[in-house]
Amino acid sequence: MRHYIINTLLRRRVSCGTQSAAFIARHDVGGGNGIIRGYTTCAKSLASSPSLSIWKRKKEMGKEGLFVVNELKRLQKSSTGSRMESFMKFQVSRLVRTDLLAVLFELQRQDLVSLSMKIYQVVRREIWYKPDMFFYRDMLMMLARNKRVEETTRVWRDLKNEQVLFDQHTYGDLVRAFLHGGLPDIAMEFYREMRLSPDPPLFLPFRVMLKGLIPYPELRDKVKDDFLELFPHLAVYDPPEVEEEEGWNID
Repeated sequence: MRHYIINTLLRRRVSCGTQSAAFIARHDVGGGNGIIRGYTTCAKSLASSPSLSIWKRKKEMGKEGLFVVNELKRLQKSSTGSRMESFMKFQVSRLVRTDLLAVLFELQRQDLVSLSMKIYQVVRREIWYKPDMFFYRDMLMMLARNKRVEETTRVWRDLKNEQVLFDQHTYGDLVRAFLHGGLPDIAMEFYREMRLSPDPPLFLPFRVMLKGLIPYPELRDKVKDDFLELFPHLAVYDPPEVEEEEGWNID
């Protein structure tokens, strides 16, 4: 029976890292319960390992969350502010964490900025809330898509107060998003923050930004100079001038 349990666990690839098979074998001694004790310890070590950030997990919405999304959209279109406030107080505040995050994700996906900002504030007041880079990144990406300056300023102020730091890739993505949204001034603010970051610079975010800066040649020249100074062994592709392209099209 003991050997059957061992083989079953191995076939199912029960693993606690790279030493799963050796771990089970070492604990299969001294009686019939050895394998069970070993497996239990293995399960506990998996449960105590660092979990994936709640902002990166798949957002699965339950019935409560779906009801809240639909009702928020209805109230925004057809009711007074007092009914919206009452719904936020007595319905939204009752949502469990997974449903609340799923509601925020869905509102962001639909580019419902004002409703997203309401849920954003609710999330930040929750007892389980912890400042997180991905939480702010998703909010800023939505605001960039919708060209919202005031809300961007508010979210940026919040993340600075909470001392949230973006990595270099996130800075590059945000700069590109705000450039695509037609907000180059905000994009360059993020670029300046990126240059002040304690993280070492990476060449890939610069390439992402340089591609987004093609419609803004003066700003692109500034970023290009910084890139060549940081990475002198790399080259920058410069797109052909518009005049040259037009010349090529002349028969």
